[in-house]
Amino acid sequence: MFRHYYITDDLEDLKQVEQELLNSGLTVPQFHVLSENDAALEKHHLHAIEAVLKKDVVHSTQRGAIIGVVGALLILVVAYLFEWYTTAVGWIPFGFCAVVILGFCTWEGGLIGIQTPNYQFKRFQQLLNQGMHIFFVDINPEQQSILRDVASSHPSLRYAGSGEATPGWVVSSQNKFSQVMKSMP
Repeated sequence: MFRHYYITDDLEDLKQVEQELLNSGLTVPQFHVLSENDAALEKHHLHAIEAVLKKDVVHSTQRGAIIGVVGALLILVVAYLFEWYTTAVGWIPFGFCAVVILGFCTWEGGLIGIQTPNYQFKRFQQLLNQGMHIFFVDINPEQQSILRDVASSHPSLRYAGSGEATPGWVVSSQNKFSQVMKSMP
C-alpha cells in the first residue's frame, strides 16, 4: 500500500472528498484526517486519527524493545563468559535480570513515545500549528487513479507527499471487523 498526504483548510470540501472516495470503493480504514482541532473534525463527521497514533508510542516502544533485547542478551553473554552461572544460583537470577531489563526498556520506550509526536507526522507540525488539516489516504496501486481523479477535482487539496502506509493486512482486518460488527444484532 501507498500513503499520500494532502493539506487543506476546508473541512466541508474534505467531507465531500471522503464521500467521493467511499463511493469509489475505498473504505474508511484507508483514510484519516490529522488535525489540532478534533472538535471541528467531529462536527464535520470526518474520520480523525486516533489520539494514540498522534504520538510515537508504537514506534518508540519497538525501539525500546530492541534496546531491551540487546541489554538482556548482554547480561546473559556476560554471565556465560565469566561462568557466573556455574555457581550455586545457576541461570535463574541472570534470566530474571534479562527479563526485567527487556521489560523496563520496552516500557521506557513507550513512555518516551507518549511525549513525542509520531515520527511520520513531524514534518507537518508547523502546518498543524497554523490550523491546517492533513488528509492521508492509504491505497493499493490499482486505486491510484481513483485518488488522483478525486483529488484533482478539489482544488482546496494540496498534495504534500507520500510516506509509509498502514500494512494492507491491517486495513483488510479493520474492514472485516467492521463488517462483523455491522452484521451483529
